[in-house]
Amino acid sequence: MRMGRPAPLAPARQVARPRRWRLTVIPALALALLGLAVFSLGLGRVPIPPGTVLAVLASQFWEVQADWSPAVEQIVTNVRLPRILAAMLVGAGLAAAGAAYQTLFRNPIVAPDVLGVSAGAGFGASLAVTLNLGAWAIQAGAFAMGLCAVGLVLVVGQAINRHSLIVLVLVGVVIAAFFQAMISVLKIVADPVDVLPAITFWLLGGLNRVTPGDLPLVALLVGLALAVLYALRWQVNVMSVGSEEARMLGVDTGMIRIALILSATLMTAAAVSIAGIVGWVGLVVPHIARLLVGSSFDRLLPVSALTGALFLLLVDNLSRGATTMEIPLGITTSVIGAPLFLLLLLRARTGWS
Repeated sequence: MRMGRPAPLAPARQVARPRRWRLTVIPALALALLGLAVFSLGLGRVPIPPGTVLAVLASQFWEVQADWSPAVEQIVTNVRLPRILAAMLVGAGLAAAGAAYQTLFRNPIVAPDVLGVSAGAGFGASLAVTLNLGAWAIQAGAFAMGLCAVGLVLVVGQAINRHSLIVLVLVGVVIAAFFQAMISVLKIVADPVDVLPAITFWLLGGLNRVTPGDLPLVALLVGLALAVLYALRWQVNVMSVGSEEARMLGVDTGMIRIALILSATLMTAAAVSIAGIVGWVGLVVPHIARLLVGSSFDRLLPVSALTGALFLLLVDNLSRGATTMEIPLGITTSVIGAPLFLLLLLRARTGWS
């Protein structure tokens, strides 16, 4: 018998959590993100005071008496602002995708690249670099091959066992290994002077390549995928306790699973296409969000997105400000994410809930 919209299921220790979480956690994270963004706009080899940053931003919409040089305005609006917005979009997308995958697979060590999207995107970008194509073609190749990799996983997984999540994970591991091998082949045949370094640095991740024209499409894709995931929040909550129980409650588990995977993959592919392969965000940030608001997906999703944006913006600041030479973003996220994940595990000392 089919039923109406099911109530979210959460562990017993989360049931008593106050429903005022939206009035406390989300505004606090949003204010912290806004403050960090203003600070980040002033951070760099040319330091700019926060007051000047706010005045420059305000001058884009209202008449403001300019007491800064045109160079300062160019730095804020055309150099730093696109990068900061990209960091927030990439962090939010990867963290939300990680939260969706961990809830779907009921596994705390699942990351957005579990189905091979990062490996596929890396191959697409590496192939475009090898063929000496432009920046737009590199991003398009990364995005398209990321989606193709996950599509291949879904097709093979459905052919083997359409109801098994473990089969999907195993097929994802195989497909990711295949694309990693193809990336290695491209590295072998690439020109070691020009092409190989370009492939290597793209795979290490970074936001230094982002331009203002890259942001609208990525923002649209991430926003659309987030909207779909939030619309399915109640069904995802029910599926988190098991497929059999969800089907008994009238949830079309097959369709919800496909919609969730496609939405999470869309966000991940869009993020990787402009930032390269950035690890640990989708693995670590959802655990931080659970410590703040619990495991219920209707709370976990928005808090993961905001925390992910905050986390990656902070990490990007460290990447470009810690030394005179910019550190690739993928290296910084690994250096910070690995010990942070261990710290979270030590703090929790409990099983997956």
